[in-house]
Formats: sequence, structure tokens, C-alpha cells
Amino acid sequence: MKNIEVSVIVTTRNEEKHISECLSSIKAQKYPREQVEITVVDNDSTDRTREIAARFTERVYKHGPERSAQRNFGISRSRGKYFLYLDADMILREDVIGECVRRCEENNYVGLYIPEKIVGEGFWIKVRNFERSFYTGTCIDAMRFVLKKTAVEIGGFDENLNGPEDWDFDRRLRQKGRVAIVSSALYHQEGKFNFSNYLNKKAYYTRSFDSYRKKWGRNDTVIKKQLGFFYRFIGVFCEGGKWKRLVSHPVLTAAMYFLRFRVGLAYLKSANQYSVNHEDTKFTKNY
Repeated sequence: MKNIEVSVIVTTRNEEKHISECLSSIKAQKYPREQVEITVVDNDSTDRTREIAARFTERVYKHGPERSAQRNFGISRSRGKYFLYLDADMILREDVIGECVRRCEENNYVGLYIPEKIVGEGFWIKVRNFERSFYTGTCIDAMRFVLKKTAVEIGGFDENLNGPEDWDFDRRLRQKGRVAIVSSALYHQEGKFNFSNYLNKKAYYTRSFDSYRKKWGRNDTVIKKQLGFFYRFIGVFCEGGKWKRLVSHPVLTAAMYFLRFRVGLAYLKSANQYSVNHEDTKFTKNY
């Protein structure tokens, strides 16, 4: 049996456009190929996603209904000491896995943050990348390279959450051991920026915020940061001297705050709509 050190878990749904580049970047890692396995967990794609994935690995599964369940399924099928979970539109720099393994082996980390760079077309992609650069290693971020036995110990991802499940998983991991940030990056392909699609996606993933807030408590200090106005609009961009980057890039800063404002409005609209629909459902059941 192969000595599998790292299991890369890729969750997919209708990703025929991106899946080949993602899996190619895993195959191109400088780390010994025989010590890395690729597991693709597909959520009932209707395009050629599974067909393309099968060219790279025989470990292609069908499982859903959401990312948390897909990731947990992938963990249950993984054979590595560590696992790295990715979305299908992500590409790894060739030294990511090697650096992650080395850092964990030398320092006994239970998890690592990997800097994420947003790539695509147009000005708003530059804005998205600028914004994302402030989040690495903060409570807005989440670890992607994880010691499997620790992930299993904490019960994996919470399948009742869809959106903040990364934050929840990250918090429980932090309670179990030391974590760090690597220098190697991954690239998140967002293509040509579309305001409507972006805001709809953000609104969709905010629907679990109330459940996440209830799980940890409204007065929890991390919750206040992640879901509160001050940290999301000011603190995360200014802490540790990061405010200097805001001053150095006034155009990107102004555009970023415009985008953050639009996301905030989308969240409020989505929360209000969910509340109305929830009340209507309760009324119907009671009636």
C-alpha cells in the first residue's frame, strides 16, 4: 500500500470549466506524487465534471447535498496523515503541499492557513484580491491544510451550516493545537466579475449565519468580529499596521468599501427575506 501523506479533497458541482486546471496543479506539485492522493467529491453535476476528473484520479465520488457533507465524505475516504480541501476553481502553486507538510512536521501544527489570491478579469477582480489579502490568518479566514486525526477528533465540518462552516471548523481546530500561515499561495479563479452573481452568492451563504451565531452565542467575541460592523469594515483592514496599505491604494480602498457596503445590503435583504419566509412557514404549519 502506498504511503499516502496528503489527501487533497476537491468538492465540485458543474465545474467542467475549472476542474482540469485545479487537478493539474495538484499533479504538478514538487512533493512526491506517490505520497499524494486526489479525491473528488461531486454534488450531482449535470456537465462533464466527473468525466474530466476521472482522467486525473479514480477516486471520484458522488455525494451531497452541500459543501460540509461533501468535505466530511472526502475526509472519511482519505488515507493521508494530512488533508487539503479545495474548491474546484482553485489552483495551487507548485510548492504548496511541500511547504505545508514540512511546516507541520517540524512544528506539530494541527492546521495551516494558505494565502489566497483572487485572479480573473477586470478592475473588480483587482478589488476582490486587494480585499482578500487583508484576511489571511484572521478570523475571517479558515485553515485549508489540516491534520486528519484532529479533524476527525472534532467531528469534521458541521453539516448544519452552509457558508460559515469554514469558520466553525477553523475555530474548533484552533482549540486543539497550534496553527500558522505558509508563504506559498493558492489562486482562486473568479473569471469576469459579475455584480449580481457575486451578491447572490454572498446572500446565499449568509443564510446559516443565525445558526452559526446561536451555536457559539451572540456575545462570543469572535462572532462579534466575524459578523459585526466594526471589525468587518474597519478592524480587519487596520490591525497590525495594515491600514498603511489602505492609504497607499486609495482607489482600490474606495472600491473595496463600496463592494463591502453592497454585500452588507445584500445580507440585510437576505436576512429579512428569510425571516419573512420563516414566519410564513410557521403560520402555515400552525394554521
